[in-house]
Amino acid sequence: MNKTLTLGSVDRAYRLRQSLILLALICAALLACQSAALAHAVTQGDKGYIQEIYGVKFIPFMYLGAKHMMTGYDHLLFLAGVIFFLYRLKHIGIYVSLFAIGHSTTMIIGVYYNITMSSYLIDAIIGLSVVYKALDNMGAYQRWFGFQPNTKVATLVFGLFHGFGLATKVQEYDIASDGLLTNLVAFNIGVEIGQLLALAAILIAMSFWRRSASFWTHAYTANVVMMTAGFVLTGMHLTGYFITPAS
Repeated sequence: MNKTLTLGSVDRAYRLRQSLILLALICAALLACQSAALAHAVTQGDKGYIQEIYGVKFIPFMYLGAKHMMTGYDHLLFLAGVIFFLYRLKHIGIYVSLFAIGHSTTMIIGVYYNITMSSYLIDAIIGLSVVYKALDNMGAYQRWFGFQPNTKVATLVFGLFHGFGLATKVQEYDIASDGLLTNLVAFNIGVEIGQLLALAAILIAMSFWRRSASFWTHAYTANVVMMTAGFVLTGMHLTGYFITPAS
């Protein structure tokens, strides 16, 4: 009995140490990206190029859209959370489509009608969307409140916020009005291409992990790490909001 208890204690200590290491790594990675995050990841090269061109530039805007999605770790974290426990392609397609409808709608409307808002606050909400999904995957809402939020509605709503986040970044390019709608459609197509590529990579990694015995052992820890990353992102963007002078 004592030996069994000792082995169990060692196993729990080992899992706790692994969790702490993962938490430390994810926090360090996000903090290392803090300067880029607070600058909203708009490179001077991309910004300068877009400001110098006029008219319809379909391919360049497609590239920019794909680049933003592939390098948007907050968007990718949310997507990873959404598909974490989804096994059938039909279900994955439904949730990804709802997310795409949400962010496509607000991205195009936000830029076309020049709806401005603090990108820091929007990105903070996006960080909270990661926290929400991680807690949902951990079954927290049923344990704490005794009910399960509608996951499809939540995915659509957070997709709307993610779209406004994209809109704030596109607005920083100061795009010329000539060919604006076509360029926005091209950007959105690029976002969808980037999303599909990122989703494919996540699904491949998840499928291999699910086949191993460690998946159910570490699934809870992985969502704790995801939740922590969401809180770190939220804190970083709220910090940027309060320390950045109003323009």
